[in-house]
Amino acid sequence: MASLPSDIHFFERGWLSSNNILLIDDQQSVFIDTGYWTHADQTQALLEQVIGNKPLTRIVNTHLHSDHCGGNAHLQAKYPQVQTSVPPGHANHVFDWDPAALTYTPTGQHCPKFVANSVITPGDVFAVAHREWQALAAPGHDPNSIILFCASESLLISADALWENGFGVVFPELEGIHAFQEVADTLDLIESLQVATILPGHGKPFTDVDAALTRARSKLAMYQSHPEKHALYAAKVLLKFKLLEFQQVDLNAFTTWAQSSSYLIDLHQQYANHMSFPNWMVTLCDSLIKSGAAQRDGTLISNL
Repeated sequence: MASLPSDIHFFERGWLSSNNILLIDDQQSVFIDTGYWTHADQTQALLEQVIGNKPLTRIVNTHLHSDHCGGNAHLQAKYPQVQTSVPPGHANHVFDWDPAALTYTPTGQHCPKFVANSVITPGDVFAVAHREWQALAAPGHDPNSIILFCASESLLISADALWENGFGVVFPELEGIHAFQEVADTLDLIESLQVATILPGHGKPFTDVDAALTRARSKLAMYQSHPEKHALYAAKVLLKFKLLEFQQVDLNAFTTWAQSSSYLIDLHQQYANHMSFPNWMVTLCDSLIKSGAAQRDGTLISNL
């Protein structure tokens, strides 16, 4: 793992919960992304290992997907004075709490209602431990996502805009909005920053940024040429994410849940309407099993 200054703490979580980054000094503690709601107790425990009984002063969400802000409500209850900043675009849907507009309903996921106190806008700068962090627009995976750049450390909190081996599902594409070019533009922006170390939304920190950009661009080119491959990837990601939450689920119950997700319904209609939805679910589960992401015992699907 890349060496980080003592006031920057990185918590690698997995895939159900995003990674968390804690920035601290004598006056404040800023927590970047809070993970999924089912892991909220774990998130709090990780945070308390560093800050102890001191208060959490601010939460910053890079974007509003449930795996990045699902712990907000829990931490707000634990730290009533904490201030929470969210990116623009969907901020009004937080103020008015619209789970459909926030994509929790169409993805079939859950995020407990939380409060936002302010909007963090691209171009905004905040300082912790005498280091300035600038918010930059990073559309693609999410149209309103931000990334956070510390120029003095050549350090980037990249959220789901760039991982060591790719990037997050381009969700606007699932809504019929062409966003692959936005992914390309965001990758170009990251390259222009000449980053030394990236703290991604999922996976471990990495320093070979050029190699990661090359892999991401190769994957993007494939998706641009074959959008059906991105659609299949997106469908499997949605199923795997829910399977991480369920751990075990009967195939019929899994199918019933999937039919509550408008994203999965639309993907089926666009790319697999030659087969029934239940049969499509079987093929998707078989694909997860083949890749080693799940196993099946009769009608019981289990996470691996």
